[in-house]
Amino acid sequence: MRSLIPSILAVLLAGCGTFADPTEWFSGAEVIEPAELIELSNTIQPQTLWKRDVGSGTDDQRLALEPYVAQGVVYVADGEGRVQAIDGGSGAVVWKVDLDAPVSGGPGVGDGIVVVGTSDGEAIALAAADGSERWRARLTSEVLSVPAVGSGVVIVHSVDGKLFGLEAASGNERWRYERAVPTLTLRGSGSPVLVDGSVYIGMAGGRLLALRADNGSVEWDTPVTVPTGRSELQRLADIDGDPLVLGGGVFVATYQGEVAAVEQRSGRVAWRRKVSAYSRMAADRNGIYVSDEDGTVWGLDILSGAVKWEQKALAHRGLSNVGLLGDYVVVGDFEGYLHWMNQRDGEFVARTRVGSDPITTGLRVVDDVLYVQGDDGDLAAITLPR
Repeated sequence: MRSLIPSILAVLLAGCGTFADPTEWFSGAEVIEPAELIELSNTIQPQTLWKRDVGSGTDDQRLALEPYVAQGVVYVADGEGRVQAIDGGSGAVVWKVDLDAPVSGGPGVGDGIVVVGTSDGEAIALAAADGSERWRARLTSEVLSVPAVGSGVVIVHSVDGKLFGLEAASGNERWRYERAVPTLTLRGSGSPVLVDGSVYIGMAGGRLLALRADNGSVEWDTPVTVPTGRSELQRLADIDGDPLVLGGGVFVATYQGEVAAVEQRSGRVAWRRKVSAYSRMAADRNGIYVSDEDGTVWGLDILSGAVKWEQKALAHRGLSNVGLLGDYVVVGDFEGYLHWMNQRDGEFVARTRVGSDPITTGLRVVDDVLYVQGDDGDLAAITLPR
């Protein structure tokens, strides 16, 4: 059994600063084993519609590569620069291109284009219809987030704390927002979310921003978590998961901080709940669902943040972001398992497996289909029988 040791004392050094990877696990001589899986009889029967290899995957670099689904087509990328469009119904390849660039974030889709970010600090746009290259734009640093595309603008967040608004038609820079990055941050960046002409973005240091998409002006700037502690490690408080915009609220999770609900219009914090997380949550009108750094899955009340349930049986299994399919909460783990929990109480209802490699960020639910992109580059489409 592989050992996972939950600490971030191992850091990765990169061009603009020092990055801690929460999936690197060192803690002196102490070893914490991942929870053993209990025997389980599935009470629901998830079905795999199709599965295919879509490239080299993330190569253990914790890249922000995940499927994007638009108009029945699944767009995916791998770390070696292959970008593909896959038919969502059959799994057949619509088009495939090789960018000859180390893709590290994306794809994002909108306005007829597909946009990825690279480790070399570029944003590259392709035509959504056939994959032909539209433009390349030079940025200032590596991109470890998913670009947002819409209303004629492409929003890209680079790891040096800059947010770029690029013209969707040409890649020319329309605006730029800059914020200093703390000395120590997680390896990753929050992905921008574009809703009704506003961009919502979580930043290193625990702040949540709303900016106008057309010109980058700040609408509000809210501290979700205030870093505390004597050391840089103790003060590490990043928002790396995408904000969720739902019902007039913006919901975010902070590493070594809180899950919080922020009023979409004003930026006022409505509630906070002490949960440390660095991956994307899921939400609907019934609740907020999040996997924390230790492998506990939480169900929280969406109006108050009160704990509805906790599922602790997946401790230290390197859980993925959370998906929500029908009445069930789904997370992946470091052995390629998908764990299905009842939305009401967190009890397990099924366990399935899509491969033997980890699932880190690649869960996406669209139109009652769960798309899973494993770290090894396997992509699967899964649904539940009606």
